[in-house]
Amino acid sequence: MSYRPSIDLERHREPLLAILRVVTSQPAMDRHDLEQLRRRYRKEDGGLFRNDDLIHAYRQFAGSFGLPAYDPAVLNALRMKPVRTSSGVTTVTVLTKPYPCPGECIFCPNDVRMPKSYLSDEPGAQRAELNGFDPYLQTYMRLTALRKIGHPTDKVEVIVLGGTWSFYPETYQIWFIKRIFDALHDFGNSIDRCEEVRTLLNEGSQFKPHTEIVTESDAQSVKIAGTHIDQTYNQVVQSVYHDEMYRSRHQAQLIANGLAERTPITEFATWTELEAAHRENETAACRCVGLVIETRPDHISVEEVLRVRRLGCTKVQIGIQSLNDQVLTKNRRGHQVAATRRAIKLLRQAGFKIHAHWMPNLYGSDVSSDIRDYRELWNSPDFRPDELKIYPCSLIESAELMQRYQDGSWQPYNHDQLMELLIACFRMTPEYVRLTRVIRDIPGTDIVVGNKLTNLRQLVEEQLARQDERSSDIRGREIKGKFVRSDDLRLDELWYTSNIGDEVFLQFITEDRDIAGFLRLSLPTEAPITDELTSAAMIREVHVYGQAMNIGESSSGRAQHSGLGTQLIERAAEIARERGYGKLSVISAVGTREYYRKRGFEDGTLYQHRHL
Repeated sequence: MSYRPSIDLERHREPLLAILRVVTSQPAMDRHDLEQLRRRYRKEDGGLFRNDDLIHAYRQFAGSFGLPAYDPAVLNALRMKPVRTSSGVTTVTVLTKPYPCPGECIFCPNDVRMPKSYLSDEPGAQRAELNGFDPYLQTYMRLTALRKIGHPTDKVEVIVLGGTWSFYPETYQIWFIKRIFDALHDFGNSIDRCEEVRTLLNEGSQFKPHTEIVTESDAQSVKIAGTHIDQTYNQVVQSVYHDEMYRSRHQAQLIANGLAERTPITEFATWTELEAAHRENETAACRCVGLVIETRPDHISVEEVLRVRRLGCTKVQIGIQSLNDQVLTKNRRGHQVAATRRAIKLLRQAGFKIHAHWMPNLYGSDVSSDIRDYRELWNSPDFRPDELKIYPCSLIESAELMQRYQDGSWQPYNHDQLMELLIACFRMTPEYVRLTRVIRDIPGTDIVVGNKLTNLRQLVEEQLARQDERSSDIRGREIKGKFVRSDDLRLDELWYTSNIGDEVFLQFITEDRDIAGFLRLSLPTEAPITDELTSAAMIREVHVYGQAMNIGESSSGRAQHSGLGTQLIERAAEIARERGYGKLSVISAVGTREYYRKRGFEDGTLYQHRHL
């Protein structure tokens, strides 16, 4: 693919082949043994070969120089940071540009160099700024980096973060997603247009680091929130980026009227163009198997849900923060719990996977009320999300919460309080939920006071293990890279009630309840959100765990590509038929449409359907 090799393969061929011959004969070797090999066979100057050197050499030499043909198990032994694709897909995260936000939450950071709630020294934010927040560059460069360290890039879940997605102009939304697909296609075809995009960005202010665009006085106007606020985040953003936002809107209007030419960085695309990109991606070398956006509950409507689905999205991250109206009001969240109930219902009616964000230790809460809040999250059919990020509130200097800290009305939980809360939360988490995060990835230097540990999940799991317990959530039970046989698995069914009907969580598990794959089946009893879903049961997600492998690859003993997904679909169809539904629909990602076609599904407008 399009990245510059870091090593001359011909010059170092012999020591590289010596390492690879051992690895190909022992593909299950551990990291320690690989490290010993690297130390035994060195470069001419005595330096060690990096893992990405070995990966590049293996890709070039497999099947020649006495090495056996390419084997994904060998690449797995060489892969750096295998956890990044141990859940079965390769994840690429991109950020939208800084833009006004409809919220006024007092806990939210106000870094005007970033989209609302993000900080300029968070890893993902740094990558976004380095690429001028351009969707093509962010996607392409991240794919390049992941492939270089050995990860497959044919099945990609794209996560779009930054601000409130629903508040950005529709033309920007369509363009942003379209350019992500352009990057996937170019990367899969070994076409690199990054320099062209960089050149265009360099001609304007867009590509300048936002740390340079934003003056010190701009930053300080919201950074001194601990004593007073000169300007709001939105006021500063509109002031600093006024020319850029005006130019983008003006260009979009001219292009829509056929009065201007477009470039790759012009923030305009049509639905027709995006739909063409979708069709191309269905059989592309680099497919989008999941597309995620994040938004607020009060910006979810029937029209917004269907628009997001039309973009190709399959999952929505939604900041619920608290289920206590008083806490929401004190933190100036801008909506009540009723908005969260309505948003989750609409998203579930449309078949989306719901990834909620929940924040303990907000202003006005305490450990006991947070535990009650978390219990309500699972006891009430109105909520029960599929995935959850637990974000204990962190105090950031630019947040208005600084004022509450300085007057003594808010304090962060100490370590013991936080552990008490999290252990209680882990014990209450159902098996159908995946706890994706237990702390936000905020650098400790940005946290004024409170928890700065980044391994809270590990600490909680260690504490549970000491009491002969473990987390029952999906992430705590994933088989990841373990080898399993089909005889080791059994199909388990977990039924629960949602605010639109029944949900069935079908899972293939081992005797110890480790999970190899699952399917989320919705059996609605209310009127559908669109006529396309009339009389339909809905597959909201199919996921098979284990290290991600390329399309068409297989490896003995691994869950991926072993037929588990098909078995789950057939059982879902059987349940839907028994319950009297006329068809089984699926909220398929663009890159999985072909997969479902091969399993009897036909294309609809926004969904695929299999008649029962």
